[in-house]
Amino acid sequence: MIKTILFQGDSITDTRRDREAAAGSGMEMGYGYVALTAGKLLKANLGREFCCINRGNGGNKVVDLYARWKIDALNLKPDLISILVGVNDSLHEVNRKNGVELPRYEQIYRMLLEWTKQELPDVKLVLCEPFSLESECVSRESYEDILARGEIVKQLAADFDATFVPLQDALNEAAALAKDNLKILRDGVHPTLAGAQIISDQWLKYVEL
Repeated sequence: MIKTILFQGDSITDTRRDREAAAGSGMEMGYGYVALTAGKLLKANLGREFCCINRGNGGNKVVDLYARWKIDALNLKPDLISILVGVNDSLHEVNRKNGVELPRYEQIYRMLLEWTKQELPDVKLVLCEPFSLESECVSRESYEDILARGEIVKQLAADFDATFVPLQDALNEAAALAKDNLKILRDGVHPTLAGAQIISDQWLKYVEL
């Protein structure tokens, strides 16, 4: 039975979580999709031992996750790990040539998952599709690069018997309805409240506990 859920990723997961807040206060969840998702999960599991942990870290690429994985994931011994990472890998590479190229993104991500299954063989893995919407910050080249990373994550989910949470299409549909990408992702990357709710809804739709 799932007792501990760990959310991992970059600023989209971090959302200014209070690192000093007491567990269960809510402040440690930040203000984004993790808080929205955790709130529903905690409400549904009030009668038993259950907790959610947010260890998202703004600015992280997959290599940064790998570097801190032992202390921020493996040592916590969660029953379920949800990962959302890829946009920094892409934007830093496309814009500054200082990101993580597609082949290396797949390589490091795969290494991360292999390590996880070696140390926590019974852990349930949830891999969320990295996403973006075109904006001043996200060029068409960046958008297409992030789409390619989504395909990599989808294949990794299949390879590791993980749950894949599709996000890009749902965000595209919402942006088309709003007729404004920035109403969904305020800079083409970071979700507005509406965007965070869409991500949370998709997570809850596809993840079975």
